[in-house]
Amino acid sequence: MALMDFIKKQFIDILQWTEEGDGTLAWRFPMAEMEIQNGASLTVRDTQVAMFVNEGQVADVFAPGMYRLTTQTLPVLTYLKNWDKLFESPFKSDVYFFSTRTQIDQKWGTPNPITIRDKEFGVVRLRAFGIYSYHLTDAKTFYQKISGTRDSYGREELEGQLRNTLVAGLTDLFGESGVAFIDMAANQDEFGKAMQAKAAPMFAEYGLMLDSLVVQNVSLPEELQKVLDQKIGMNMIGDMQRYTQYQVANSIPDAAKNEGGMAAMGVGLGAGVGFGQVVGQVMGAALQPASAAGSVSADEVVATLEKLHGLVEKGILSQAEFDAKKAELLKKLS
Repeated sequence: MALMDFIKKQFIDILQWTEEGDGTLAWRFPMAEMEIQNGASLTVRDTQVAMFVNEGQVADVFAPGMYRLTTQTLPVLTYLKNWDKLFESPFKSDVYFFSTRTQIDQKWGTPNPITIRDKEFGVVRLRAFGIYSYHLTDAKTFYQKISGTRDSYGREELEGQLRNTLVAGLTDLFGESGVAFIDMAANQDEFGKAMQAKAAPMFAEYGLMLDSLVVQNVSLPEELQKVLDQKIGMNMIGDMQRYTQYQVANSIPDAAKNEGGMAAMGVGLGAGVGFGQVVGQVMGAALQPASAAGSVSADEVVATLEKLHGLVEKGILSQAEFDAKKAELLKKLS
């Protein structure tokens, strides 16, 4: 090997970073034992930032462009190394490249339900998830607080910290908003904007900018969702007595249209009037308003329950409706 070939390998005259894939936020140029040639070319592509670090001290930072490295283009490094303005020798320095591309479609969510106080349901546990995007804006801060002297630093390594930061802000936001859970679905866009505003300063502490945040879903754990569904169902029904009467009134014409359906309920052809009287008697006794019903005996309650149970077996009343009326009747005995 010629002497000149050996010498050329010891000096770097071109510094650049060609990103080979997604997800790398910081990358250190491989120096090994080589030195940077005075007058070497530095290429910083769009969506990149380059930074020189001298013995742990951040020196010069370069935005996208092409540069010829001299004492004029490296003023901070020149100062740190006490170079003369006419200095032209090769030099050593760590060089880091940072990606400023927007990192899109990042997922966030609550790994476990978060507990808040809801003005309608009291203390409840919520789940939420969505997406967000961000990009690196301050290479110096990111280097000093996150990436350090690593050969490379990937997006996945930061994911857990950012996600937990968002969830922490979400917990505070829900607690401060005072919006009932049942109204949150209609306010997800506003919650997303509020979460972004709350989390943006925390991202800035790492040298990042939070570009967007979307709340895709807010929900209750399965067991609490069932309770909510029951409450919604009761609100939709309103007065259980009128609802039950409505159910019975609608079931009779349907059964009458089907000869087999009436027979299955033990009502022969032509006995529709008698069946209507039976239903009227049962519903009149069982569904009268509480204010009009005086004290009842145990025998009357048992008789009424038997009649109601018969309506359940015939498919006129649902089991839930029967249980509700049963609880109401038994309460009168206490």
